[in-house]
Amino acid sequence: MIEEQHDIEDIRSIPFFQKDQISIEPIMKGYSSDQKYSVLYHQNRYLVKLFDEKLLASKQQEYEVLTRLRQLGVKCSDPIALGINEHSNMGYLVLSYIEGEDAADILPRYSSSVQYRIGHEAGRQLHSIHQIETPNTIQPWAERKLAKHRSYMDRYKSLEHKLPNDEKLIAFIDENVHLMQGRPNLLQHDDFHASNLIVKDEQLAGVIDFNRMDWGDPIHEFLKVGFFSAPVSVPFSIGQIRGYHDDQEPTEQFWQLYSLYVAMSIISSMVWITSVKPEETEQMLELCQRVLEDHRYFESMIPSWYMAEIP
Repeated sequence: MIEEQHDIEDIRSIPFFQKDQISIEPIMKGYSSDQKYSVLYHQNRYLVKLFDEKLLASKQQEYEVLTRLRQLGVKCSDPIALGINEHSNMGYLVLSYIEGEDAADILPRYSSSVQYRIGHEAGRQLHSIHQIETPNTIQPWAERKLAKHRSYMDRYKSLEHKLPNDEKLIAFIDENVHLMQGRPNLLQHDDFHASNLIVKDEQLAGVIDFNRMDWGDPIHEFLKVGFFSAPVSVPFSIGQIRGYHDDQEPTEQFWQLYSLYVAMSIISSMVWITSVKPEETEQMLELCQRVLEDHRYFESMIPSWYMAEIP
């Protein structure tokens, strides 16, 4: 409670709000380290993120990327103010607020055709996000991804809880890592799934939570579909893939890389959950098992849910 009171004082002292009367409500959803607040000011709602001042450089990059995305027509928050509070040394980022509901919550209430249409628009938005190229200082994607994977594999081997028949999974990854060579380095939202999309009046209102953005192969972005969006809405998930590809069926290369990244993510997810949320290890095991079964332990590159008929 004391920490929250300090946060409120930090928000009130942000110059953009000019110390006028404002209404502040905490936002508790998500795994982000930022403290997030909904702020009503002069009858307009804003999203305020408070963060450790050490993260200022990454927040500056987020601010600049959001500005560029808005210029490309992406439905995302408009960055308004960024700085460090001189009294507490906490950083702040003020964004426009996207009104609506979490897509993961509302999609199941809609017809299959509406779910598909929203997914289709999400795919088009993701395609626009991927128009921004990496800075020259970023190393090639394959080098960075392989280094991360090897680190996760070393840690996975020491886990108490492992996936059954994981030798098939590991062999599949080892046989296909060469596919990453020469892949493009483009902007990645890096957490693009239904829970980070806002829907209002049966329309996609916006994409949120760019704080994890990265640079790399755009196909890597789709692994979250299999993990998180497909269990919520298969029509949405199929729509996202087809919308991204301009209503053409994805290529064989797409499915090969998609499957590789999903497989690698199963390993990293098991490592992540045991270090960050160990109490949720069993749930993660179940999730990874479902994804493995979607691909018949990667005997199939295309997940079973993609074969579903859309009414």
